[in-house]
Amino acid sequence: MATKNKKGRAKASKKPASKASKKRVSKPSTGKRKSARKTKATSARKRKQSSVRAKKAPVATMKAAAMDRYGPPDVLTIHTIPVPKMGPKDVLISLLAAGVGIWDAQIRKGEYSVGGKRFPRVLGSDGAGIVADVGKGVRRFKEGDRVWAYDWESTKTGFYAEYVAPNEKNVAHAPDELTLIEAGAAAVTGMTALQGVDDHVKLDRSETILVFGATGAVGSLAVQFAKRTGAHVVATASPGRAQSTLHEIGIEQVFDSRSADALDRLRSFAPGGLNAILAFAGGEDLEKCIDQLVPDGRVAYPNGIEPEPRKRPKVRMIPYDAVGGRASFDRLNRAVAEARLKVVIEKVYKLDQAAEAHARLEQGHVVGRIVLQIR
Repeated sequence: MATKNKKGRAKASKKPASKASKKRVSKPSTGKRKSARKTKATSARKRKQSSVRAKKAPVATMKAAAMDRYGPPDVLTIHTIPVPKMGPKDVLISLLAAGVGIWDAQIRKGEYSVGGKRFPRVLGSDGAGIVADVGKGVRRFKEGDRVWAYDWESTKTGFYAEYVAPNEKNVAHAPDELTLIEAGAAAVTGMTALQGVDDHVKLDRSETILVFGATGAVGSLAVQFAKRTGAHVVATASPGRAQSTLHEIGIEQVFDSRSADALDRLRSFAPGGLNAILAFAGGEDLEKCIDQLVPDGRVAYPNGIEPEPRKRPKVRMIPYDAVGGRASFDRLNRAVAEARLKVVIEKVYKLDQAAEAHARLEQGHVVGRIVLQIR
């Protein structure tokens, strides 16, 4: 899978060889012309062989945390499978980190169907790493680039693997502000958070927003993106580590939505009422908070929140899904810098600990995101 750069180097090497050959054959000495032709032919064969080698993937097989059937966390075991084949617009990424999402657990249990259906099945929709190779039609990336990627409906392989080969539209250069572990934790969650803030509740700096479920993988990013707009941000979190984490990332007005004085705390933080709620959890505590919205207030939430918020008059309910692609990544990269984003990570597991990562995910009360470190 030769890159444009590799082809360029192969072409560039012809010119010096040609000049050297002309210089040698210009000497009036019998037998040297034949030798020069032989040398030139040998060099051409070597260049051709080198080009063929360059087109091969770095390795033929890779390790992946995969499952052979649906079931509990322990169905995830290490498999050796082929490195995914690249198309002309694909980018082969040597992954360093992959995010672990609750949707991965739903797919693992057979509760949700998306992407490839064949076993062994590799989970994971986002991650970060280094470009190992690119398809012949790719111009934006080159070998060695730091990238992050999000590919929700891939039929090739998921991100719990040493290599992944998404289409270039689903890949972006990783922000300098983030390590690759942080980038691996924040691609799909960052898009979900940013689009909720900017595209769906559409915050104005004069407004007050409540981020409900603010310490999860998405919520911990959403509070920071909301704060960057200049709006007044209030958040919910359990007492202890969850609340202290929000304070550490700059969110001051935090309360426990399950406490007896929850609504009194909320009213003290937002005496004029709430203009918007961005919800990453459901339930009766959320419904009570929705009652604090001003007329024509809005509630945005990703599809899949359970229970889904009840519809009611004079409140705009806005369910949404994260939209990937190049434009979304461009916006996300800018927002990361504007917010000086701090990615909250619950714990980093090794690839062969994928089952443990899923078991921890299902225990609940995860602060930030769980990550698999691939290498």
